[in-house]
Amino acid sequence: MYVVIVGAGEVGSAIAASLADNHHVAVIDIDGTRVENLMYDTDVLGIEGDGADLDTLEDANIDEADILIASTDDDETNIVTCSTTMTVSETFTISRVKNAKYLRTWQRSERAFGIDHMVATNLLTAETIARVVGLPAAQDVEVFADGVVQMAEFEISESSAVANVTVKEADRYESLTFAAVLRADSVIIPRGDTVLKPGDDVIVIGSPESVQIFAHELVPDTEGKPNILIVGGSDVGYHTARLLQERGLKPRLVEQDQDRALELAESLDGTTVLEADATDRVFLQQEGIDDVDIVIVALDNDEKNLLAGLLAKRLGAERAVTVVDSGGYVDLFEEVGIDVAVNPREATAEEITRFTREHQAENVAIIESDRAEVLEIEVDEESVLVDRPIRESVSDLPDGVVIGAITRDGELISPRGDTIVKRGDHVVIFVAIASLEEASNKL
Repeated sequence: MYVVIVGAGEVGSAIAASLADNHHVAVIDIDGTRVENLMYDTDVLGIEGDGADLDTLEDANIDEADILIASTDDDETNIVTCSTTMTVSETFTISRVKNAKYLRTWQRSERAFGIDHMVATNLLTAETIARVVGLPAAQDVEVFADGVVQMAEFEISESSAVANVTVKEADRYESLTFAAVLRADSVIIPRGDTVLKPGDDVIVIGSPESVQIFAHELVPDTEGKPNILIVGGSDVGYHTARLLQERGLKPRLVEQDQDRALELAESLDGTTVLEADATDRVFLQQEGIDDVDIVIVALDNDEKNLLAGLLAKRLGAERAVTVVDSGGYVDLFEEVGIDVAVNPREATAEEITRFTREHQAENVAIIESDRAEVLEIEVDEESVLVDRPIRESVSDLPDGVVIGAITRDGELISPRGDTIVKRGDHVVIFVAIASLEEASNKL
């Protein structure tokens, strides 16, 4: 597959690095230094120029491209790039936009703006936050098979009920599979005697109910609806509040600007909007910050987000989830005390990369910036899984592959050694990145 990417920033570079090993990739950017650095780091064709300009696109042989991905930081540039591409080729176009207003327009008309698929960064970030908020201690959450199957990543803390116990001892759930343990730079496929250590990240796959039960066992005393405080009435903050109130939750949202606070209060009928400075200790204490289960910080820059998140935790908030715009700060935020740092650019890059891979799979979740993937596939007659018990078929798969769940006619089947996979089943599979290509060819 030939992919043209316009924009060599964080998003474009991450997509290029993810696709370059298995596809032909060209990257266009007006910044020659960016292009040169990306070509040095990644096996791609680099083109210096304006990706919205027809001549530049033709230099990239756009008429031969299977996919064009417009991923600059400017919404209008991305839209024009896709529209220009449409005038000269049948290339499938994907556009990144920050503002969800463009997404709403695009959704009302087939291929509006000449765009086949659109990813709205702010909405995607809010969706990521909302999924994490729903599970205590979760670092990442994805759903598969129309919501019948859930994948979640949890960090094992010192105080966790499963810290320093074996997988066999921790695995007490009928419809839950311990798919992997992420430890430092290694991906461990767990066996019964694998010990879950503090600091490990564990990947589990199963029914939403079993994943929820497991989450509450990791963090006891978290039953009931969480007390949620959102800091910042940005577009991300607004969408996060809207998504949470649609799930029956009643978050509070703090916004310092009077006009924006009034606007939010009028549009969020299930959210209590407070006009205040969320770095004011007295205000936070008056609002009962020590009773807050989750504080979500979505202000307009990374430094403010870090300060507000750490202050809230210092004053008693249980967990802090913050937006961090710079990908290089994600690890730093989590090392100094933020529980989950969500990077909009990284989330967008993963979503676009995921979409390019869904040509071979029903759904894809990318784990820890490409350390592994969780795939949902529909089994056909060519799969090594079909009409065979799992204990037999897995011997034909590479190391680093775990069958996490099976759905048949919309019903969940917990995979066991003697489970026979049928044609048409949907199978959710964990695959370490080193095994991905070989596994994909056999599944």
